[in-house]
Amino acid sequence: MGNRLSKIVTRTGDDGTTGLGDGSRVAKDSPRVEAVGCVDELNSCVGVVLAVSSVPQDVSHCLLRVQHDLFDLGGELAVPGYTMVTDAHIDKIEADVEHFNEALPPLKEFILPGGGLAAAHCHVARTVARRAERRCWTLSKAEALNPLALVYLNRLSDLLFVLSRALARHEHGSEILWNRKRFE
Repeated sequence: MGNRLSKIVTRTGDDGTTGLGDGSRVAKDSPRVEAVGCVDELNSCVGVVLAVSSVPQDVSHCLLRVQHDLFDLGGELAVPGYTMVTDAHIDKIEADVEHFNEALPPLKEFILPGGGLAAAHCHVARTVARRAERRCWTLSKAEALNPLALVYLNRLSDLLFVLSRALARHEHGSEILWNRKRFE
């Protein structure tokens, strides 16, 4: 394979447009570009979680696979009509949710984002996943979109929530519970 990005500064986007993977050009603030950007931001957030040295190996392995999935999803979004996310992606995320959740106690209260550096970053990734999902839903109302991409992002935010809980317990021994009576 040759160099994909041999020239970084092209000046082609100076007019407010950007190129999609199929060669077409669209406005930089189009719903498709917004969705691609949110998925890219989400992938970066997952990378920040992985950069925390205290992340257990099984969580690291899971999140590295998620990063590859997100790169595929970004590619899918950047090429209208192209599909990469399949039922197998959904099945794996659901299996991961079940695996990491089985060691956690049932929730009786809401939890606050935090509980350690990796857990806090994982909560940020979860919120970005929700935004990416919203942007993809917006796109799906204007253009055809693989419905499994929407399901994947929904399941991924569930996984990131469960991983946030697991990481909080790993880093701090517990989660921070919301206390409605904190000022009484």
